[in-house]
Amino acid sequence: MIVYGHRGAKGEAPENTLPGFIHAYRHGIRHFELDVVLSRDGIPVLVHDLTVDRTTGAKGGVCNYTAAELADMDARRNTTSWPRKVGIPTLEQLLDQFDDLEHLQLEVKKDARQRLNILCNRLTEIIQHRDLYQRAAVTSSDPWFLREIRRRDKKIRTGLVAERKFPRPLNIATRLGCEYFCANWKILTKDMVELAHRRGMHVSTWTVNRIHDMLQLEDLGVDSIITDYPTSTRMFFDNRARALLQLPVREEASPEAGTEVKMGSDESFHLTPGEGRA
Repeated sequence: MIVYGHRGAKGEAPENTLPGFIHAYRHGIRHFELDVVLSRDGIPVLVHDLTVDRTTGAKGGVCNYTAAELADMDARRNTTSWPRKVGIPTLEQLLDQFDDLEHLQLEVKKDARQRLNILCNRLTEIIQHRDLYQRAAVTSSDPWFLREIRRRDKKIRTGLVAERKFPRPLNIATRLGCEYFCANWKILTKDMVELAHRRGMHVSTWTVNRIHDMLQLEDLGVDSIITDYPTSTRMFFDNRARALLQLPVREEASPEAGTEVKMGSDESFHLTPGEGRA
């Protein structure tokens, strides 16, 4: 099961900041979910809210500040403690920092249509210029925005962010042609996951911070989880995988009985469903 760092590593470092992404990257995380908002000067920046109030000492909408002004803020307020001042970065700064990220979920919040229209153009340009078709998906709970990004470039992968079971978000994702179904983990059922898979969608779920919940979601067949604690989560699944590989081979019959036991076959080594995906 794939582990995505939520807003970088929200529970381990200041959210949506370069130090947070670098921290998770150094611990082996290559999949991230992050939030993109348009600055006053038309640059996609990484911030969850449409205002800067919660995570910085400043006040007002992101739309009131340039990218340079946002970078100069201190984004450690009401978030995980960090020893040094960290600002709000641009999406391009994150992409310049790493050249081997495996996948990004770029979530766009609902905003004024005029601003979303500009942001749609900017994201399309970045994905096309950097050839991120296979390594990024644009996600949103706003069907209008997802239709607009698909209208600009049909090769860009999209995902519907769903928080409630109604009105049937999986059907909405299907009508929009989404490749990703990004659901609140509390609304998912096995039937929903199986239907999404039959419709060719990757099922990603948020925000999952307890191992118990992760294992239940793994049993449901989800493809990836988004967590505030990606480094410790990755460590758990890696350790489990290593422990499974060290199990002794079970022999079904002795050679004297005339039955050949093939190493690596289903007769000699068996993983319970779901454990091989870790």
